[in-house]
Amino acid sequence: MAILHLSLISTITCSQRKATRASQDSVKTQKTLIATDSVSSFRLCPCGRRHFIGAMPLLPLAPSYAASSSTEDLKRLRPRKPDWYDELFAWSMDTSMEQYEKEISSYKMKLFNNLVGKAEKVLEIGVGTGPNFKYYSNIPNVSVLGVDPNAKMESYARKSAAQAGLKPEYFSFIHAVAEAIPLEDSSVDAVVGTLVLCSVADVTRTLNEIKRVLRPGGVYLFIEHVAGEDGSFLRLVQNVLDPLQQVVADGCHLTRCTGDYILEARFNGGADINKASLSSLAYLSSHVYGVAYN
Repeated sequence: MAILHLSLISTITCSQRKATRASQDSVKTQKTLIATDSVSSFRLCPCGRRHFIGAMPLLPLAPSYAASSSTEDLKRLRPRKPDWYDELFAWSMDTSMEQYEKEISSYKMKLFNNLVGKAEKVLEIGVGTGPNFKYYSNIPNVSVLGVDPNAKMESYARKSAAQAGLKPEYFSFIHAVAEAIPLEDSSVDAVVGTLVLCSVADVTRTLNEIKRVLRPGGVYLFIEHVAGEDGSFLRLVQNVLDPLQQVVADGCHLTRCTGDYILEARFNGGADINKASLSSLAYLSSHVYGVAYN
C-alpha cells in the first residue's frame, strides 16, 4: 500500500545503501509491453503480497462480500496483531517515508496523469497513511475508496486526505484485505496500488479481484518494489533479510517478482510495465511501475 516496510526494519537492522547499476531493458509479452526507464539491474519475476478490509460509503458493497465473507478473509489472511504493533507500523509509515516519496514523485505524477478526465471512482488498495492523495487533486470530481487491513491507518489517511483538499464525503476507508474486496463487479473506474503486492497473502487472487471490480476500459496503476536480479549482491542481501522483513513490516516480502504476476494476470488490454531503481530504499531499490488496462 502506500504502506510499507523499511522504517521498522531499520530500527532493528541497519543496511548500507548501494546504488544499483542502471540498465535499460524492454520485453514484449503478447499484448503486454514491459519497458524500462532509467533503471536498475533486476529481472521481472513472479511476486507480490498485501491485505485489506473495512466500513464504507461511496461505492456499492457487494452483498456477498460486505459482511461475513470479508471479515472471515481478513481474519484468515491477516491474523490479528496487537494494537501497539498496528499503531507503531502506521506511525512509522507516516513519519519515515518522506525521502522515498520525494524520489518517487515524478513516477507517480506520470502514472496519475492517466486518471485525468478518465476516472471519478477510484479504489486504492493498501491506502495506508494516504501518501497518494495529493496526486488526486488534479482529477475533477474524484471520489476515493481506500482499502487497508490495518485499521490504525485510517486516522492518518483521513488527515492526509484533508491536507490534499479531498473533502470527507469523497473519501471512504474500508478495513479489508485486497484478496476479498467488498465491492460489486465493474464498480470503479481505476484501481491504484503502491507498495502493496509485496505483502498481500495471495498475489494472484488480489490481481483477480482488481480485474473484477474494474469496469471495462478501467485502469490499474501500480508501483511495487521487487526482487533484485538473480546472483546480484542486492538479491543476496534481500534473501538474508526477507524473513525478518516479514516479521517487522507486516508481511512484506523482499524477494517477490511482482512484474511477472501482473503479466500473468492477463489484463484484457495488456499492461505497460517499467523498471526503476530508487537510491533512497537501499535493499528495496528495485521497482516496477506502470499501467494495466482492463
